[in-house]
Amino acid sequence: MRVLVTRPAHSAERTAQRLREMGHEPLLLPLRQPLHDAAAAAKALAATGGAIAVTSAEALRVVSGLGENLRPHLDRPLFAVGETTAKEAESLGFQSVFVSSGNGRDLADLVAAQGADGLLYLTGMPRAETFEQGLRESGIRFSVAECYRMQPAAPGPAEIAAIFLGGQPDVILFYSRQTADDFFRLPQLRATLRKQDAIRLLCLSEAVAQAIPAALRKNVAISSMPDEKSLLSLL
Repeated sequence: MRVLVTRPAHSAERTAQRLREMGHEPLLLPLRQPLHDAAAAAKALAATGGAIAVTSAEALRVVSGLGENLRPHLDRPLFAVGETTAKEAESLGFQSVFVSSGNGRDLADLVAAQGADGLLYLTGMPRAETFEQGLRESGIRFSVAECYRMQPAAPGPAEIAAIFLGGQPDVILFYSRQTADDFFRLPQLRATLRKQDAIRLLCLSEAVAQAIPAALRKNVAISSMPDEKSLLSLL
């Protein structure tokens, strides 16, 4: 199958490799790009000493650029959503990684179960408030360091035409509500879906699926868990 991947380029390349291994043809159309603020991450790490939490591997890509300045913090407990993010943390050298297989609320429950008060949340903008709300409800004290921003990277008509030159995709993968919103704001992409009612729209979560126009909901399938392994199992 021809599978259109809408996530940022760095992550999309890894997804493309997984798709090829599964026998599919990936089509990459990044709709967001990260702008890192390593200084904000470094400042927050230096000012705190407790556990760290991340709900996206993008935050770990930010701190990976700190080099030797990250080393003193690798023995701090780190809480992560999803196996992919947890493995990214382990690859950086974090020695004690706790992983939640669910969403941000599940991670908040894990933090509370471990009694990790005084948490540092490394995150970006925009983001869902699920994790932070869960921490508040559990009475966990935490600080937030916004160390990256996901910016729109709207492709032009020529780039879109090149993607679709070999034929229409059979499937489109949506990993975030923001990228789904970006996709349906582009007239050329909306027109493509109107012409191809059979295209399947696979969404990482119910929140992502809410960005799909009502007329196309019949084409939507939602991952059982908010991770790529579950999403790709829908293919």
